[in-house]
Amino acid sequence: MTKNIPSEGELFKKILAERWGLLHPDIQRRFDKNPSVNKPLEYTGTLSELSCSFWGKVLGYMTKPLIKGALMPYNDADFPVDIKVYSKPNCPYIFKQRTYKLNNRKPIQFTSYMKESNKGEVLEYVGKGLGMKLLVSEKDGNLHFESDGYFWDIGLFRIPLPGIFSPGKTFLTHFNEGENQFRIRIDIIHVLFGKMYTQAGVFREI
Repeated sequence: MTKNIPSEGELFKKILAERWGLLHPDIQRRFDKNPSVNKPLEYTGTLSELSCSFWGKVLGYMTKPLIKGALMPYNDADFPVDIKVYSKPNCPYIFKQRTYKLNNRKPIQFTSYMKESNKGEVLEYVGKGLGMKLLVSEKDGNLHFESDGYFWDIGLFRIPLPGIFSPGKTFLTHFNEGENQFRIRIDIIHVLFGKMYTQAGVFREI
């Protein structure tokens, strides 16, 4: 028998507590939806900006064999992106698959998954045991995420990564732009090398 799979919204609602009610109602409805097994939530949109610095390119190419698509070493604009949020039978994780259809390149597919730790933290894994802790907050009715340290899971051990050896601090904002449309912006800023990566685009639910 397949267990009921929690949505991202249920986790965020628990963490935000009373501030969940301050989010725009469209955002609340959007994250209240559960991706049923074999029935994912699907979104499509256009990335207006994909950019990375010189050091972002270096790190992107170095990590490409391990976490393909997580740190893209490219600069591009105005290309389609498809997002699929799904669950697996008897699995408490929420999976998010992104397909980037860059101009003049083969599509790049990247899948991460989110889970709640035993301490009630939001953890997102990007591949090969590499993950980050996310702080979730509300501001001006929009949903904000900020990384609070990276780590590497090896078997039963979790190794914290010093900020200098990480891609940088991640800031992600989910802006509401209508009942069925939202805008995403991601900035990753390194403690020494400054802004490494930026993604910005507008999406709608299919």
